[in-house]
Amino acid sequence: MGVYVKSKMAAACVRRLGKVGRLVLDSPACRTVKCHALLPRNSLNGPRRAYGTGTEGFTSRPLRNFSTQLRSARVLGCAFLLGGGMGLYQTIKLTFQRHLAEEEEKSAAASGEVKLTLYQYKTCPFCSKVRAFLDFHGFQYEIVEVNPVMRKEIKWSSYRKVPILMVNESIQLNDSSVIISTLKTFLISREKTIPQILECYPEMKSTNDSGKEVTEFNNKYWIMVGGTEEEKLYPEKGSRKEEIKWRKWADDWLVHLISPNVYRTPNEALASFDYIVREGKFSTFEGFFAKYVGAGAMWIISKRLKNRHNLQNDVRLDLYKAANDWVAAVGKNRKFMGGEAPNLADLAVFGVLRVMEGLEAFDDMMENTKIKPWYKRMEKATHHKEPQQ
Repeated sequence: MGVYVKSKMAAACVRRLGKVGRLVLDSPACRTVKCHALLPRNSLNGPRRAYGTGTEGFTSRPLRNFSTQLRSARVLGCAFLLGGGMGLYQTIKLTFQRHLAEEEEKSAAASGEVKLTLYQYKTCPFCSKVRAFLDFHGFQYEIVEVNPVMRKEIKWSSYRKVPILMVNESIQLNDSSVIISTLKTFLISREKTIPQILECYPEMKSTNDSGKEVTEFNNKYWIMVGGTEEEKLYPEKGSRKEEIKWRKWADDWLVHLISPNVYRTPNEALASFDYIVREGKFSTFEGFFAKYVGAGAMWIISKRLKNRHNLQNDVRLDLYKAANDWVAAVGKNRKFMGGEAPNLADLAVFGVLRVMEGLEAFDDMMENTKIKPWYKRMEKATHHKEPQQ
């Protein structure tokens, strides 16, 4: 939840607590100027002592009851006012933090020094998508390779998936498509800060068919621009819808073809895990376990994935079809779907497919489809820059 949302919640709590505190202290029990109205009218001639007529150290029962009620009401009222004061402090603190973060971000953006740290698994297709975007746009960024077993590198985060992108060490971006859309919007609309842009992609939690809680983000394929900015970014009619369509296609279909293809046979599974262990962050024991036990497990799981996603018996055919469908969508008259330069759909598809490089599935795809020329152009466009480690 963003700092801005927290500050609004804190302000609402302050108003409620302050209102309750004032009501309590304004109640008859706390208004001592009218205390006589709350006391029983006892006669001085009666057997019971009235107010002020008792001997030293003696208090009549009605007075004791009233004093207890008065103290309780005052304590309650003060407690609510104290809570309101603490809430006010938190509101000011959170507002100041938000203002400071935005000022630091504006200053960094003006100087071109936006500090980015990417928490990732190198062989994750979603992480590869983010790297392709960052490389194409020339961002300098640091990488923190996360141990996929213990994940201690992201233990500070309540969001337990990768990629996670930290901006200026204070702003956390989750989900590959949200990261890309947020940064693209920021590049175009510099008057908007990243926290302001991030509010356009609210986090939504739901339960899937298996009863597992899942997190999704609204609007994550949309670049939050309009007017002349939109016309400049999407000069061709329908190009915005086309980009969104194929970005979703990369997430909802293409990415699900990777595992069934790279773990298609026991030998391919072993080769894949040899690559994963070599490029990932594993201890010696974890690497040995992952390579041999993980390869066998994923070979079995890949069969289930094939059935889950209704793939053909030979999953290569689905991979080939997807590659050729993409090439057909780009067309013969464009270098990229974005025209002369890659758009976000180009970068997403390239990022997903890139994780198979060096594996048999990748070589087969290059040999048996028409995707190779486009892929080589994408390699050149992104330059395969090596970020700071």
